[in-house]
Amino acid sequence: MTTFSIAWRELRNLFLSPLAWCVLAVVQVIHAWIFLTRVDSFRGNPAGVEGVTDQVAAGLFSLASIVLLMIVPLLSMRLMSEERRSGSLTLLFSAPVRMSEIILGKYLGLMGFLGLMVLMLLAMPLSLAVGTHLDYGKLASSTLGLLLLLGAFASAGLYMSTLTRQPAVAAVASLGLLLFLWFINWLGQESARFSEVLHYLSIVDHYSSFLRGGIDSVDIGYYLLFIGSFLILSIRRLDSARLQA
Repeated sequence: MTTFSIAWRELRNLFLSPLAWCVLAVVQVIHAWIFLTRVDSFRGNPAGVEGVTDQVAAGLFSLASIVLLMIVPLLSMRLMSEERRSGSLTLLFSAPVRMSEIILGKYLGLMGFLGLMVLMLLAMPLSLAVGTHLDYGKLASSTLGLLLLLGAFASAGLYMSTLTRQPAVAAVASLGLLLFLWFINWLGQESARFSEVLHYLSIVDHYSSFLRGGIDSVDIGYYLLFIGSFLILSIRRLDSARLQA
């Protein structure tokens, strides 16, 4: 069993789950409402200094990140905790497969589902190209930023899922961790001494630059380091559980 076969199995299981379809439907309704609200706001202020990409697309991607912050823990909570509870994790331990392949397969399967969400989100501002001019550079940077942000959400959620048998506990722990990293920049406003460090650790500060159309290697490096760190922690956690099994 290879990484990609595990990823395909995980993605297929997501689409067989009523929870995933409910989440997909609810998220799209919320995103559509945000999009239409932003379009209506732009039409009501045609003389504004911001273009349609800044006011509609960037605003949509900004609010979508908050919506998905609440949703990703619901999708990631079952990745490993459900395997533990059902006993199928023992079968994976006995199979000739490395822990890294299991973790990467689970992660890529979830990212495939989240990637579909991003594509459906991107289709909304792209539909405006029929009647107006879009800044495709900003759209590309916003899409890349959202994918990296969701990758960070998913890696943290996957790690939390390896720590417990209860999906609900994994979801709450993931949400708590992500909210802490989301608002940690507020602490930087209170402490000038650690301001730069806290702002660097903030998961949302790095996303904001993508919404402005900037693609900085520092921001990309932050997300890749974040994702890699939590994936490594997940692999180590599974290795430890395998030795104890």
